[in-house]
Amino acid sequence: MQFAAGYLKKKGLRPSFAPGQKFGPKEPKMPAQKMVRKAPRKKPALAKKPAKRRQRTGVKALREIKRYQKTTELLVPRAPFVRLLRGILFDLSKDMRIQASAVSALQEAAETTLVREFEMTQLAAIHAKRVTIQQKDMKLVQAMRLHMTGFSFPGNNV
Repeated sequence: MQFAAGYLKKKGLRPSFAPGQKFGPKEPKMPAQKMVRKAPRKKPALAKKPAKRRQRTGVKALREIKRYQKTTELLVPRAPFVRLLRGILFDLSKDMRIQASAVSALQEAAETTLVREFEMTQLAAIHAKRVTIQQKDMKLVQAMRLHMTGFSFPGNNV
């Protein structure tokens, strides 16, 4: 305690006693010494992990195709589809409302139409001896549909 009192006096500080404090002021902390780091240990050469095996090209895509063909769930999340639908309805009429069952029916129909469109586009790409679909494949499918059925999706300028 003598050291602490002398130190405080020399610095021009006076000890403070809080109510109920028995032993007086705390001694000031000594400056922290720098710690010397030990050199990191080398790992044994036998602890190497085997390299990850790479999958062949297209394996993941085929797995996804099989997964989506097995399921009957909707592919487009509901919330973004509802936002799109409400935006379209708002453009038509500002006070139009729609039932939840109608939203579900519209989403089913839209996804079925899109999947069918992509299937036909894939067939057009395969016919052209390609694997990847291109915009010209979609335009060909739309032109064929227009020629055969007289139906074109709104906004198509085929």
